[in-house]
Amino acid sequence: MNWITEPFSYDFMQRALLACVLVGFTNGFLGAYVVVRRLALMADALSHSLLPGLALAAIVIGLSPAGLLFGGLLAAVFVVLGGHLISRSSRVKEETAIAALYIVAFALGIAIIKYGGVKVSLDHFLFGNILGVGNSDLWTSYAITCVALLLLVAFQRPLFLAIFEASVAKTLGIRVGWLLGMLIMLIVLAMVSSLQAVGVLLSLGLLILPAATIYLLSDRFGVMLWGGAALGTTGAVAGLLLSFWANIPSGPAIVLILGAVFLLAYLFSPRYGVLRHFLRRRHMHEESLERWRK
Repeated sequence: MNWITEPFSYDFMQRALLACVLVGFTNGFLGAYVVVRRLALMADALSHSLLPGLALAAIVIGLSPAGLLFGGLLAAVFVVLGGHLISRSSRVKEETAIAALYIVAFALGIAIIKYGGVKVSLDHFLFGNILGVGNSDLWTSYAITCVALLLLVAFQRPLFLAIFEASVAKTLGIRVGWLLGMLIMLIVLAMVSSLQAVGVLLSLGLLILPAATIYLLSDRFGVMLWGGAALGTTGAVAGLLLSFWANIPSGPAIVLILGAVFLLAYLFSPRYGVLRHFLRRRHMHEESLERWRK
């Protein structure tokens, strides 16, 4: 067991462990809403669009967590509102407009980091470096976790209704647009909080993979929420250990762990696994042949 306990004898690994617990739990919990609402592509666009806001914030304000949070939020809001405006004023569909804006924003962010004098390497923004997490980063992640969980738990019923039965929710006086807007803002906050862990490129994996895995194992939304949170936390911690011993960036390590668990669920899920359906079809085919032979 020394290979588990030994890394956490260092202070920077203890901070990284706490950061993994916070971002893994928050992203895993929030990911259930993203999966059932089919917002994965939107979340991918948001993750890429954060880069120019982060780069500009690093130049103007510095590398403080509050500055990076503010810059990331502004960039994400620009892409979402810009995509909505373009779709309303042209024949281009909203998802196409958002895709066009986020890829331009991503390219702009790379250019700003390279030529704007940002004192952090591009790899740090793209793939994360959880071993460099500081106390201010932990406080930011803790605040985002508290806000996200309080809002999602408090508005769970109306948000659930807005996701699956928007017309019914509107007749009941529920502000569907406001709730979905709140959900998108929480996605952005969760991605900013996980920046140090996995970076902007791989933040979608930490958000989607735990919820998608539990979705293959259970039909209950409550199980998706808390099971995704537990799996996100466990996967992030396991990825941290893999990153320490294999000497690879924390972002790819965490996503690889969660991806492997997702693949196992895809293959061996008792209810929705591919192998189960394959064996069941083969079994039924053999039974039909036996009855025909008789």
